[in-house]
Amino acid sequence: MPVRVLFVCLGNICRSPVAEGLFQQKVEAAGLGAEIEVDSAGTGGWHVGAPPDARMTATAARHGTDLSRLKARQLTRADLDHFSHVFVMDKANLHDTLYLDPDGDRSTQVRLFREFDPEPGDYQVPDPYYGGDDGFEQVYAMVDRTCDAILERLREAYAI
Repeated sequence: MPVRVLFVCLGNICRSPVAEGLFQQKVEAAGLGAEIEVDSAGTGGWHVGAPPDARMTATAARHGTDLSRLKARQLTRADLDHFSHVFVMDKANLHDTLYLDPDGDRSTQVRLFREFDPEPGDYQVPDPYYGGDDGFEQVYAMVDRTCDAILERLREAYAI
């Protein structure tokens, strides 16, 4: 059974899609495509079916990461049953994700994404949606280094 990894942000158009795209790229480069399944979702449903934000898509493309195949979807309770690890981008996403698990059965698999960042700051990935291009670059850099750390942790934990 593959290790299943889900990245979660608010609308699934900026932070979680870039995490999905980058992490999938790193998984494939490591030859672990059969061992690790990757997806993303948003806690809100405003953008369901939409592609990632054009500014995030352009930022990712400048760094060699293709997000063109991704479409936004909303997080569901079933996701907590399906995914081994759920990485949320900020504390509001953490709250909203855990709300779907009122009995706390899955709470240990839901973590703040930047808990694994070697430079965690306040442990939250800022939402670049209402800012300028520099915010998208900053988020890309955070996500890139944190995905490296998460992949290394999963390789160690699952001996893959």
